[in-house]
Amino acid sequence: MKVRGEITAFLSLVFVLLVAFIAAMIQSANIHTSRNEKRLEVDRAIYSLFGEYQKQLLEKYHIFALDGSYETGTYDEENLIHRLRYYGAMGMTHEIEALQLLSDNSGQAFREQVLLYMEERYGIGLVKDFSGFTKEWSEQVVNGEQVWDKEQGVQDELSETLLEHEEFLPDEDNPLSHTSELKGKSLLSLILPKEQSVSQKAITRERQASVRTLRKGYGTLPMPPSRDGVMDKLLFQEYILKEFSHAVSHHSKEMGEMGSGEKLSEKRNLSYEIEYILEGKSSDKGNLEAVAAKLLGIRMGLNYLHLLGNHTLRAQAKALAATMATLLTAPGIMLLIEQALLVAWAFGESIMDLRSLLAGKRVAIVKNTANWQLSLSSLLTLGTNEDIGDGSDTTGGMSYEDYLRMLLFVKSSETTTMRTLDRVEQNMIHEEEKTYFRVDNCVMGVQIHNQAIIGSGWTYDFPVYFGYR
Repeated sequence: MKVRGEITAFLSLVFVLLVAFIAAMIQSANIHTSRNEKRLEVDRAIYSLFGEYQKQLLEKYHIFALDGSYETGTYDEENLIHRLRYYGAMGMTHEIEALQLLSDNSGQAFREQVLLYMEERYGIGLVKDFSGFTKEWSEQVVNGEQVWDKEQGVQDELSETLLEHEEFLPDEDNPLSHTSELKGKSLLSLILPKEQSVSQKAITRERQASVRTLRKGYGTLPMPPSRDGVMDKLLFQEYILKEFSHAVSHHSKEMGEMGSGEKLSEKRNLSYEIEYILEGKSSDKGNLEAVAAKLLGIRMGLNYLHLLGNHTLRAQAKALAATMATLLTAPGIMLLIEQALLVAWAFGESIMDLRSLLAGKRVAIVKNTANWQLSLSSLLTLGTNEDIGDGSDTTGGMSYEDYLRMLLFVKSSETTTMRTLDRVEQNMIHEEEKTYFRVDNCVMGVQIHNQAIIGSGWTYDFPVYFGYR
């Protein structure tokens, strides 16, 4: 009986330990199950939360973003927490540790989504052919900026020489004085097609996202590297050209012609949107004038080079310079007049080029005798009632949109991205009638710290991250 009692005590001890082990395993399983359930609840809730993206923004501009104001115009991060609980993340505390908004870091998240959309929708082949022209584009823009300095230098030197010797150029048949008068006029009055009127639309510049003080995100979220390579810039500018209007596309719509402008609504508060993205002025007129001045410089540089290399045209300028200098005695005056005539002639030819571009026609990159438009004698009637030239069309030349593509490429990515966001925001407000919409209310990504009570006083802390990528 004594031995049998010892065996019973041993088995009892083993049984107690076994029961304790099984209870511990059950408790551990319950804890792990509860933890997993809490994670799943939060995962489901956050996916549901970010499923409430702004639908019109996606439909119009292919951008996913969650409106943090929930269509009230008053941004409140507690909206996110409330919606998280609404979708089932109950019995927990939630704290937002990191937040990214659509406008953060000069619109980085917006730019990333645009590039992903363009790659998936059109592929890199859309811009592959343009990549070989980027160096040439940059050179043309730089030369266009320099041509004004050269033009002013020639004019100043000629004026100083004449003043020093107290001599004057003849008033009759003098293209230089006529060109000087033209430069005092509005450039748009010289280049716009007769049937085309300038848009009078304007915005309040200080209200634009690229100018005003924006709400900013915080914390650290997983971020891909900034995309500002050549192909990225080309893809982004194609997005701009596809989604926004410019002077020629707007005019095409007014005339009832087919074109990219046909789908654009008159509710937009600017008609020349791409010109705005380039120049950032408050009115359509101001933006078009600024873009036209840049195109005039680019075309002047190319046309001046053609005149220097065309012996026939240069001989005409030399002959007129000799006639104008007949009664003048200042040394080297004929050569100065010839250079001034060449610059003035390049200016006049460039006016004709801009007329072609704004009429939806194409202009040869490099001119030849066949496609040169303006004779030296016609320079005297440019901008007068006798001027009937509306610009010719050159097969295989560059269009107005091609030149916008060039100007967009040389613009900084930060500038074009933020001004594009300006247009997105304004079009959402005016065209889509979402008066509450602000790009710095749009949530792109969030990291939330969650704390759940599990079992008898156990706490479980875990993060959750979601971003539109």
